[in-house]
Parts: sequence; C-alpha cells; structure tokens
Amino acid sequence: MESRPLRYFVAVAEELNFARAAQRLGIAPPPLSRAIRKLETDLGVGLFERTTHRVELTPAGEVLLAQARIALDALEAAGRRAQRAAGTAAKLVLAVKADSDAGLLDAMLARYAAEPGSVPLAVRLCGWGEQPGLLRRGEADAALVYEPFDTAGLDAETVAVEARVAALAAAHPLAGRERIRLADLGLPDADPAELHRRLDAVTGRHGVRDLPQLIKLVELGEMVTLLPESVVERYPRPGVVYRPVPDAPPAVLVIAWPQQSRSRAVAALVRAATDLSAPR
Repeated sequence: MESRPLRYFVAVAEELNFARAAQRLGIAPPPLSRAIRKLETDLGVGLFERTTHRVELTPAGEVLLAQARIALDALEAAGRRAQRAAGTAAKLVLAVKADSDAGLLDAMLARYAAEPGSVPLAVRLCGWGEQPGLLRRGEADAALVYEPFDTAGLDAETVAVEARVAALAAAHPLAGRERIRLADLGLPDADPAELHRRLDAVTGRHGVRDLPQLIKLVELGEMVTLLPESVVERYPRPGVVYRPVPDAPPAVLVIAWPQQSRSRAVAALVRAATDLSAPR
C-alpha cells in the first residue's frame, strides 16, 4: 500500500468532508473521491458511509484511521532519524518535560553512560504531553512521560510509581488537615483517565507552562492540584502545603519508545531507566 492514498484517506477521515479534505491536500475533490474509491476497492471494504448531508467512517474505516496514522508517522519518523544519523549531532534524543522526571534524570543518564551500547545523548525539554508526538514523528528516540498518554505505536516500561499529594495554598481551608480525599477537592475517584483530564483542564485554563508556574499559582490561591510526591522535596515553598491523598491513583512515570525501534542505544537507555525503577 502506498503512502499517498493513506494520506488522502486520513484527511477525509479527519475532516469528514471531501471538499475540506481536498482543500487541505491542495487537490480537487473529484480526484480525491476517485482515490478513496480505489483504496476501498483495493482493500475490499467500505471505509466511509456517504449521504448527501454527511460522511461517516465505517468500523473498517475507524480501524484503518488508527493504523494509517501510525504508518504515516513511522514513515515521517524514518526520514527524520535517517537525517539525524547522518549528522554530527547527538545520536540519541530523550524527550523530557522539565521537572517531570521524578528527580531521577541525572542518575538515569549516569547509568546509561556506563552501558556498553550507549552513544552520545541529548535531552530535549518539551511541553505538557508533547512526548508521544515527538516519538512518533522521529524527533525523539525515547521519552520520560507520566501515564496516562496516547500509547499508539509506542512501548513503555515503568520507571517510578509515586503517591500523589495535594498542593494547596497555606491559607486554604483544607491545608490544616493531615490527609485529604479526592472528594474534598471535587475530583473523581473512579477513573484515573478522567482524573487526568480534569487536572489537565485546570492547568490548561490557567495557561500553565511549567511546574514553577503551577506552584506559584497554587501559592497565590488560584488553584489546587495533585502532584507526584517527589515534587515535595524539590519545590518547598513557605506559602504552599502538600498533603497526602490516600485514595488518589499513583503517579506512574514510564520510559517510552517507538515499537519499531531496534536501536541498541535505546535498549541501553531503557535498561538504565528501569534499573532505577522502585516504588516511591
């Protein structure tokens, strides 16, 4: 299967409109429609349900969309990795969100440097949730990232499991308690993914870019949040208190890498990271 029909398919699947997809691709709608028809014929399945008013994916189309994104990302990533391999820069790139390494990054890099398969390594600092995309696009070879995240096309191993604490302003009504429950904070206690979504929504609403900014907003009484326990030692603030939240799901830090990777250097980095793995 060639990449062009897959790119055409993904555009239509994401737009659910042939005219908008054609404009996005820079082609006319009739050739796009013919290309999609040919793809359906070649595969022997219908990918879209078409009516005069709307376009919807069939179950087969839903499956192909997920796989096509992975395949196209892999093609793009292969080109980027080839370009990096031909250059003189570091041969391995580790993506990390600043202050989201459970305090283990320095020890991990030291262990990696002692591995037989190690090569020069560069740390790429990134924003919230950017690591999976960097891996799939070939802009990074491995990443430290907290669960949950989009695992499509990626493998991962646990590096650290930490209890979560609530971060509150010292003047907050709950700050005097020894322990806090999720219900006290108005947070869901059943679904870790929903909890993650709610916390992300709060940080997004405040335009948070990094952990120091987040802690400052907590200190000012602008927000309350949950953080991995390792943050307590690294970010003491006189105006912020940290309280255990026993019913919160743990914060799980993993090292992730592309499933198709066969790099010995990546394997060495994963070994170095998992050697540090221990419940906190």
